[in-house]
Amino acid sequence: MKTHGQRRQIAFEAARLMAREGHTDVGRARRKAAERLGITDKASQPDEGEILQQLREYQRLHGSPEHDDAVRSMRLAAIEAMAFFKHFQPRIAGSVLEGTAHPHSPVLLHLHSDDAESVPRFLVDASIPALARFRRLRKDGEHNEDFPVWTFTADGQAFELVVLPEALLRQAPLDTDGRPMRRASLASLRAMVTENSAFDGELQEF
Repeated sequence: MKTHGQRRQIAFEAARLMAREGHTDVGRARRKAAERLGITDKASQPDEGEILQQLREYQRLHGSPEHDDAVRSMRLAAIEAMAFFKHFQPRIAGSVLEGTAHPHSPVLLHLHSDDAESVPRFLVDASIPALARFRRLRKDGEHNEDFPVWTFTADGQAFELVVLPEALLRQAPLDTDGRPMRRASLASLRAMVTENSAFDGELQEF
């Protein structure tokens, strides 16, 4: 019971940090919450799903209609972008999908191509200026890899495009707890917006 209570304490504090202080890294928020609470027992560390559940509940209780409107606008922007990048079989991930985004959150899209240069060529052809960097993701339980990321802003909304090989279309990269990242296809995202429903459960579609 003590361990369960401590997991809930850390999950709630991590969620509060993400909501109030703008933390976007779940692992970092979890570590900071545990430090603040003085809890070092590994068994008392909540997983990413527990923290995101607490974050959604925190935002439901302390949020505002403006937050819901902002998330819906971000999802509509994501729909347009996914349709634009449909050649790369896009999947949305991250806070906009989860419904936990803050006003400055980027729309995170996974694009899939075995030719990593095809995405920057597409951006150039479309006259979209973008900045390049890399992000390290877990491919499986044993291997991490750096993948190219292209960032740009359109109509005031920030976007992050992570370019992944086609093999990771059906096997998503892993989250901080070693589980496949939650992602959604364009069809699933359209259904979410149409139904005005919160993200619940696995939304991976192939």
